[in-house]
Amino acid sequence: MGLPNKNNKDFRIVAALNIAFDAPDNSASRCPSSGRPIDLVHLATMTMGDKLLEIEALQLFAKQARSCLSKLVSGDRDTVTAAAHRLKGAASAVGAFKVSSAAEALEDFGADAGRIATVGAAIVEAENFILKLCR
Repeated sequence: MGLPNKNNKDFRIVAALNIAFDAPDNSASRCPSSGRPIDLVHLATMTMGDKLLEIEALQLFAKQARSCLSKLVSGDRDTVTAAAHRLKGAASAVGAFKVSSAAEALEDFGADAGRIATVGAAIVEAENFILKLCR
């Protein structure tokens, strides 16, 4: 019978079966929730699926984020560093990873207008997402 070649019917059947039954490569998007301003899968894990607790945590985070943002524009280096650190922790806890990452950059590399603007934009995006969830 010999080895199958591309023109052989058996080869085409085996190739079709391999395509049909191979697992798709979804490595670029392991968790679709992580692309949102709030990673809802992370939040659900942290709150053990309690929806009321999720809403309460998100509302508290939004208030704390606004408070931290006002301190970030104060200009005082120690205040900015402390506020960035608090914001990074609070954001990580609720799954606002874009906010957390921006706050971490501010904490690690210092306050400049670009980094503060990045934090502010991430906070506004997270707040808008939270408002939509809480309707």
